[in-house]
Amino acid sequence: MHADEVDTDVALVGRLLATQFPQWADLPIEPVPSAGTDNALFRLGDEMVVRLPRRERTSGTLDKERQWLPRLAPLLPLAVPVPLADGMPAERYPFEWSVYRWLKGENATMECITDLNQLATDLAQFVAVLQDIDPTGGPFPGEHNFFRGLPLATRDAPTRAAIVSLRGAIDVGAVTTAWELALRSPEWEQPPVWIHGDLDSRNLLVEEGRLTAVIDWGGLGVGDPACDVMVAWKVLSADTREIFRTALVVDESTWARARGWALSQALVALSYYTLETNPVLVLEAQRWMAEVLADDA
Repeated sequence: MHADEVDTDVALVGRLLATQFPQWADLPIEPVPSAGTDNALFRLGDEMVVRLPRRERTSGTLDKERQWLPRLAPLLPLAVPVPLADGMPAERYPFEWSVYRWLKGENATMECITDLNQLATDLAQFVAVLQDIDPTGGPFPGEHNFFRGLPLATRDAPTRAAIVSLRGAIDVGAVTTAWELALRSPEWEQPPVWIHGDLDSRNLLVEEGRLTAVIDWGGLGVGDPACDVMVAWKVLSADTREIFRTALVVDESTWARARGWALSQALVALSYYTLETNPVLVLEAQRWMAEVLADDA
């Protein structure tokens, strides 16, 4: 998936557990099929999962999760992964790694959701509660969270580069117009709020059609809430977006920036991944872009 990705497999996980957590060394280990781009996942028995960063750029995200998720989890209306144990580099694996409690559920795809209206309401409630938590001491956007929560204009250069690289595969005129419209929106001038930073169907879990958990908090930080509002285009339909917006009480500028974030992420993903390297994310990014362009039409 990445040129600088570290190889991981069941045998490696077994060796790491045997030397660092021997109490779990006899549990069955199975790779978890995932379109996630940051961590390799391995199911450990029935109740746990091992997460190993794929590359150095994302290895620091687990440190942040260890610090903040135990504090945020009791305040949130949905389940979040809380680390059970922290592993150290060993067995030629160069990064710190973690064992988490396994959270049940399926990714929040259209096929798994029974009521999109309810999903829109549940998402709005989750984002609202997260934003209301005291952000004092929270990490400001930076490399640790892939710069999620910074002003939208900071994504201008990579977004325009992605547009150029995708010539012939996208409607350059429509995409450029939509992007420049988003850039004209006033930036966030209020105090920063907590953001998850990567709300999409791969990081939302549902059981029996209802949203139950939010996973993969590598994008966690405090900044512009537009980063989380963009879930309206990444997961919801045109009609349920309005339910989400009304329930969350999103102002016009934040809504416009969020649309720009969704478009930018779609373009950058499509310029980096292919159907061979990450087909799930490519198809999702195509949908995000289509939803944004349909909204602007």
